[in-house]
Amino acid sequence: MTISDTEPRPAPRPEGGAPRAHGATARPPRPSSKPNGQWKIDGTTPLNGNEEWKQVDNGLSVRGRIENIYSKGGFASIDPTDLHGRFRVWGLYTQRKPGIDGGRTATLTPEELEDEYFMLRVRIDGGQLTTEQLRVIAGISTDFARDTADITDRQNIQLHWIRVEDVPEIWRRLEAVGLGTTEACGDVPRVILGSPVAGIAADELIDPTPQIDEITARFLGDETLANLPRKFKSAITGHPSQDVVHEINDIAFVAVEHPELGVGYDLWVGGALSTTPRLGERLGTFVRPDQVADVWHGVTQIFRDYGYRRLRNKARLKFLLAEWGTEKFRQVLQDEYLGFALPDGPAAPKPKSQGDHVGVHRQKDGRFFIGVTPIVGRVSGPTLAKLADALEAHGSTRLRTTPHQKLVVLDVPEENVEPLIAVLDGLGLQARPSLLRRGTIACTGIEFCKLAIVETKVNATAAVLDLEERLAQFELPHPISLHVNGCPNSCARIQTADIGLKGQLVMIDGEQVPGYQVHLGGGLTNADRDEAGLGRTVRGLKVAADGIADYTERVVKRFLADRDVAADETFAQWAHRADEEALQ
Repeated sequence: MTISDTEPRPAPRPEGGAPRAHGATARPPRPSSKPNGQWKIDGTTPLNGNEEWKQVDNGLSVRGRIENIYSKGGFASIDPTDLHGRFRVWGLYTQRKPGIDGGRTATLTPEELEDEYFMLRVRIDGGQLTTEQLRVIAGISTDFARDTADITDRQNIQLHWIRVEDVPEIWRRLEAVGLGTTEACGDVPRVILGSPVAGIAADELIDPTPQIDEITARFLGDETLANLPRKFKSAITGHPSQDVVHEINDIAFVAVEHPELGVGYDLWVGGALSTTPRLGERLGTFVRPDQVADVWHGVTQIFRDYGYRRLRNKARLKFLLAEWGTEKFRQVLQDEYLGFALPDGPAAPKPKSQGDHVGVHRQKDGRFFIGVTPIVGRVSGPTLAKLADALEAHGSTRLRTTPHQKLVVLDVPEENVEPLIAVLDGLGLQARPSLLRRGTIACTGIEFCKLAIVETKVNATAAVLDLEERLAQFELPHPISLHVNGCPNSCARIQTADIGLKGQLVMIDGEQVPGYQVHLGGGLTNADRDEAGLGRTVRGLKVAADGIADYTERVVKRFLADRDVAADETFAQWAHRADEEALQ
């Protein structure tokens, strides 16, 4: 039995057949005589093949088989259920076989699509790295991954072309410097997003690092949480820019100052995108720093015990929240899992600064951090090794990955800021990028992903470089986010971008070709936006795979011509009020 990490597996249908993202919500399953597989209501009898194999062995123990059997016997020796299921708990996915076009994505089985190589995801909680750790990742990339390395929008680093024979040595190297791949994928608590400027920003409300460390120390690899209904995503930030995309995580803690209780966290639950996007909601509670790990554990257990398991495309926490509502969710959390009531708490104020941290910023200790932009998160082993050398040569040994496919280097003495920026620029890591380069992210795409229909990183990179020339004489009022995704599953967060491109087959001039459906005007709460919202789709609007630059140039120029300058109108505001003709 095989499983998909995303929901559900995309079909390569023409534009117009996909559900609209604007206003879409995650609804609970319709009333049915069939049980939903909620353990505390229906019992634990597995209702599908995925639940069966997870109960036999939830995946943590497959590491022993990888080290002692599969790494010695090679790819052909791997049990199919381990290969397509349990391997994911250790950050391993088979990658797409080269040469299979997107039109065949939904017609071939995973076995037909997959190559005998793996993507390996290095888990980096809070995005916190040292130059020593970076150099180890660089060495693994060079020695085992054909120099590949991608910074994801979950603060991880992904490597490709990994052979199962090399996995034990890779683990040995990673774990020697405090890194790993435990529960990097699968139906488990995945990496915890954390503020990239935790502990160093001058305007930080609280450093969330102790809370992240406590959660991972207590619960990473916990057998009781290793069989969740689906993946479980977490985020914690202590920075007022709200820099961890908290509205689209299953659970998130956002720093806030309570008028009586001091600084703590505002609790959010139930956010996720994919094919049925739903923004998270506040429970209205105030969580003290010393309560965060217990509250996180309580919410995770709610998902384990009450989450839907019969249908995988209804198995995220957002569907349970849609059924219960926030009031019941809070009551169950307090009564059944915490044993105490959480006080009411205020919402965090609107951010005053951009949460990607690009540029030069003074730290609380007087030194500086520099946020840099690799195009669509694509780097390489040699680039990472040179980056480690450059940081150490300029007085730094620490850096962070971000939820925006960026890097933040820390602890730079003032006199070294400009010399380091020059070196970083030579590595393709710009501290002062164009606003389009700054706002562009892309998922893995058809190059490596078995779910993808369209190329992403190559197309997005070419578009950014082209647009920087085409729009050089125009002044954008703010960064314009361009998110490019290879299928409908929204790993690149297409519904929350100014311009979101969803990969699918589209009809152009009577011919079905790889392309994108367009979402416009989405975004999360930021300095330019009061609250999060999903993008608008225009029926019939589609872009060919190689037409990103043409479309973006056209719609951005129309925005600049039509926007209400006096009201400081943003692209998202304009996109939601504009006539469909203006968006073509």
